[in-house]
Amino acid sequence: MSEYPRVAVRAILIHENKLLLVNAYANGQSALMCPPGGGVEAGSSLPENLCREVFEETGLRIEVGAPCLVNEFHDPGGSFHQVDIYFRCSVIGSAEIDSNWQDIDRIVTDRRWVTAEELANVHHKPDSLGAVAFDPQNAITYDPLEPLVR
Repeated sequence: MSEYPRVAVRAILIHENKLLLVNAYANGQSALMCPPGGGVEAGSSLPENLCREVFEETGLRIEVGAPCLVNEFHDPGGSFHQVDIYFRCSVIGSAEIDSNWQDIDRIVTDRRWVTAEELANVHHKPDSLGAVAFDPQNAITYDPLEPLVR
């Protein structure tokens, strides 16, 4: 197991009552969806990392607001352990995602805006995502360690 968990940032990005989700695994390995974001790079703030990650995955520019969720997950049979810090965000400019946009890491190939009702029928993580995303009055939430799923 790695000595330290990986730290990542993710965007709770709501536009016209819809939450933005992206695929969690490359090459159709899983139908799992999650909010856009990714690993942090040392020397950049969490919001700077989040702006970079969201742009790389979607082409959208965002404004990063307050943190709203801390979630951690791990692979019980392996060495992967990640801590995600979620921030409420808003789109700067257009929320339209170019269908030809290419993630530079070629992981994100599916991007979709979903309503609260649609989210209930989408395989997603973390489990508390719907409550956190669609109830902006929710105080910061902590999701205890979840097993990694595909």
